[in-house]
Amino acid sequence: MKILFVSSEMVPLASTGGLGDVAGSLPGALRRRDLDVRVIMPLYKVIKQAYASELHFLRWSIIRLGWRTMYSGLFSMEVNGVPVYLIDNDFYFGHDKLYIDYSFDVERFSFFQRAVLEAMGEPMGFEPDLLHLNDWQTGMIPVLLESHYAAHGYHPGVRSLITIHNLKHQGVHGRETVQDLFDLPDEYMTESRVLKEGVPNFLKAGIVYSNRVTTVSPTYAREILTPYFGEGLDGILTEQSWKVRGILNGIDVDLYNPATDPEIAAAYTAKAWMRGKAACKKALQEELGFPKAAKIPLFAMVTRLDQQKGIDLLLHILDELLEEEIQFLVLGTGDPSYEKRLQDVESRHPGRMRAVITYDRHLSRRIYAGADLFVMPSLFEPCGLSQMIAMRYGTLPIVRQTGGLADTVDAFNQYEKTGNGFGFLNINAHELLFTAKEAIRLYREDKETWRGMVKTAMEGDYSWSRSAKSYEMLYQDILEETR
Repeated sequence: MKILFVSSEMVPLASTGGLGDVAGSLPGALRRRDLDVRVIMPLYKVIKQAYASELHFLRWSIIRLGWRTMYSGLFSMEVNGVPVYLIDNDFYFGHDKLYIDYSFDVERFSFFQRAVLEAMGEPMGFEPDLLHLNDWQTGMIPVLLESHYAAHGYHPGVRSLITIHNLKHQGVHGRETVQDLFDLPDEYMTESRVLKEGVPNFLKAGIVYSNRVTTVSPTYAREILTPYFGEGLDGILTEQSWKVRGILNGIDVDLYNPATDPEIAAAYTAKAWMRGKAACKKALQEELGFPKAAKIPLFAMVTRLDQQKGIDLLLHILDELLEEEIQFLVLGTGDPSYEKRLQDVESRHPGRMRAVITYDRHLSRRIYAGADLFVMPSLFEPCGLSQMIAMRYGTLPIVRQTGGLADTVDAFNQYEKTGNGFGFLNINAHELLFTAKEAIRLYREDKETWRGMVKTAMEGDYSWSRSAKSYEMLYQDILEETR
């Protein structure tokens, strides 16, 4: 089975978030299952600068894009055993940032999508059975595949799947511009095809024309069929719900491994974690200027300071929560108003609160290992990785039960004394406060149950191998039904 994974970013080459993490991990996991999976992405300036000696030139061609005729270079390299193809054009990708201006980005990724299809087959020496597309930057590919290629006998057997990582960004632009960029006949410019409320919508087109649609967790796949989570596409997603499926992302369990992590103060495992985790907590308290107190529960957040992450819920109850004998640490950057309000809380509770307003991936690992509880009160969370990393390190999450948080965190059951974290259902600050106080009580009063929950959390399967198996089965279903 031959799969071409089409993405606008990939770790470690160039990434801004979760999509890059997936592109950097899932193809490798699929190749370990003996699938011939390869990645294609733009050749950004940052990649040229960092990997110039590893890039192999394959060919160049001319892409017609509206009134322009544009150079398109095709390079290749290998990243952690995965073949990667890169589309070169300095006008579009020779910038310091991956994403620049929304209007220009639509043009840039229109070029990228056309270049991907031109590179398939003989130019790259690889004819895929299936295209695994990702987000709006690739959403028009199945439209072009039908209109410009299959209709003329090219790539007739190639099928497609699109994964939605971020439903908020959809690739919307004026009809005349998009029709010109893609040279699309009028028959495609209808509400049942490419248009959404009179304007072209790349993501909507991908949903309509792909053979399957996936999101990054089963719960989020159900949530996006509703107006609250659907970002205006809930109608088309409901119509196409037969092809919508949620498959959980994974994490790099070799990178995030408390038994081997060089960033943390002491190594530990699920079978013997108490002494090592205590050492990590003591080191973290010392590093951040907290009183070194093993019996005080240490709460932590590593997050983007954004409304989606539930920061308003936290700020509403944080002063009251800090009246408890706890320590609370926030690491992250984002909305300046949130940054200031968290710093104000620290000034009111100097011995119990730390607001570290920066991005520090090294400190984040020490936090995952040293904290007792990890707080994620997100308003919505398609998948979420932090809660899985926290559990891998034996730090129990407190989450709002939405999206991937609901799928990965088994909330504490006070009657059966089971779970791998704590959860609350509604967007309600006092539900968060009540849940946090319940966690404090358990930490102090029921050590046996707490230790059992930590062990359960650490023993969970958060690997990409689980996700890869689900994707392999889905690929097979698509190809079998279209033979």
